[in-house]
Amino acid sequence: MFVYAMRQWWGRYGVTTGISIVVLLGAWSFRQSNGRILYELYSQISRPFEVPEAREKSLIDARTRELSAKLEEQRQENARLRQLIDEAPKNIGEPTFAPIIGRSANHWWQDLVIGRGKADGINRGDVVVAPGGLIGRVSSVSAHASRVLLVSDASSRVGVTVTRSRAAGVMRGVSSTLAVIEFFEKLPDVKPGDAITTSHFSQRFPAGIPIGTVTSVDLSASPAPLVKVELFAPIANLEWVSVHSHVDKPLNPQPKLNSEVEILLEEDE
Repeated sequence: MFVYAMRQWWGRYGVTTGISIVVLLGAWSFRQSNGRILYELYSQISRPFEVPEAREKSLIDARTRELSAKLEEQRQENARLRQLIDEAPKNIGEPTFAPIIGRSANHWWQDLVIGRGKADGINRGDVVVAPGGLIGRVSSVSAHASRVLLVSDASSRVGVTVTRSRAAGVMRGVSSTLAVIEFFEKLPDVKPGDAITTSHFSQRFPAGIPIGTVTSVDLSASPAPLVKVELFAPIANLEWVSVHSHVDKPLNPQPKLNSEVEILLEEDE
């Protein structure tokens, strides 16, 4: 009798109940991810239909933003050098150009595979850049291929600086186009439109590599101010990158941060 009643109920309300459950789960997932799932799904679906001109324009725009950030970085660098003549920035070695030969279907904004490896002089920790600036660093190497951990990955940690004010923080990825920065200061000098570059205090990356621009600032976030950054490099449209050997030690040592800051900057994997 109970089974018969359940069948009757399901025949009347089963479809409506199923649709309601799907809608509720979809709304919950959207809220939990802040729309990230839909954005990434749209990017994946629309990517094959992008015309070559649109991809080319995105690369040109990224290059323009990169050059603007580099120019601002040089201005700030010159101002600091007038005060500290003996300061020497970190450098990166000569580039090795590499094609992108693989991406994970489910995690394409987190890492990628390039067609260069140990046989080409690539080493773990090498810096990877593209039109627009920094995109990541080599996380593992084989004879003829290497895996790159992208700055857009949530597990990535990059020590960064606001070019205008020199406020320092740690950046982590959110999606293929967005990242967030947690600052060490309670009230950092940062505002929308500020250019973001790698920090002099980073132990993983050379200083002054363009990364992105600030889109929003939340100084009331806990436990630290939270800043959203739009990445310069169009990670979804890249086909080639350049890999640079990281020169770990500058000619003259940089000022020391407190131990907590140093530990945060070390944790970029």
